[in-house]
Amino acid sequence: MTSPTPSGRTAAHKPVLALFAALGSAWVFVLVLLGAFTTTIGAGMVFADWPLSNGSLNPHGWLQNVAMFAEHSHRLSAAVMSTVTIVLAVWLWQTESRAWLRKLAYFAVGLVLVQALVGGLRVLLDHLQVAMIDTSVGRLFAMLHAVLAQTFVCTLIAVATACTKPWITWSRPPVRAAVRRLGVICCGLLLLQLAIAAVMRHSFAGLAIPTFPASTVDGGILPLEWNFRVGIHFAHRLMALVLLGVIPWYAFDLLRDRGASVRMKIGAGLLLGLLATQIILGAEIIWTYRSVYVTTGHVVVGALTLAMTFWLTWCAHRDAIEGRAAA
Repeated sequence: MTSPTPSGRTAAHKPVLALFAALGSAWVFVLVLLGAFTTTIGAGMVFADWPLSNGSLNPHGWLQNVAMFAEHSHRLSAAVMSTVTIVLAVWLWQTESRAWLRKLAYFAVGLVLVQALVGGLRVLLDHLQVAMIDTSVGRLFAMLHAVLAQTFVCTLIAVATACTKPWITWSRPPVRAAVRRLGVICCGLLLLQLAIAAVMRHSFAGLAIPTFPASTVDGGILPLEWNFRVGIHFAHRLMALVLLGVIPWYAFDLLRDRGASVRMKIGAGLLLGLLATQIILGAEIIWTYRSVYVTTGHVVVGALTLAMTFWLTWCAHRDAIEGRAAA
């Protein structure tokens, strides 16, 4: 146990704080789910104002209209998320002796506030068109909003993990450097894939190539015609192939590494399951002509895949993170 500092801060395990951080990192997936559903049904502009909805915190009819419910519940859940993040940062500021963890929580607060602002600009600037790329300024902010959401997911998971007892009392040998590097590569590739997906979704390119696994009805690998929407859709498929090779490589390396804990090895197994589910859902989007529930599930499972990969990589770097902090 780490003794308290003169200020009353300590690096010891705080069960209630750890539980609150865990619940906060779980709530972010509620936000992702509602955001994905809102985008999938095209309800992002059902209210033309922000931060209120039709000028109210309780807009008339929002519980009866699916589009209004999706967007307004997304806004309400975002407000809850912002509050949770601020409370978590204040709690850590008052009780946590690890300066790097306090700073990470402050970063999370900044990120969630920026995310809220970007979400608002997505609504307020949607009327401005960018003729060169045939889209609106609002949709450009929507793409950024989707990417920032994934970054926020990882940040909250990092904070919550660092508050857990297994992290604080870690006594295993370090995970091999090559495995740690591979984890970072996987996280980077997943973020790139999710960014491509965000551009694809907000460019209405989900069915730009309407066949799968081939790109043409007669089984061709490449599309017969090319434009921006076809190109971004095809890039998404290519990245999926890359990830289909790299993520299992990372998972199996972790399963063999003596520095990986039992929890990490279970996580590696779950990661393989998430990857398989994501590939199946991606195919089903094409085969069902973009079913709302399949498409929403694909977005959520994508976020879970990134979250699991990031968590494994964050845990694999535990000694380096705490070591640098101590230094």
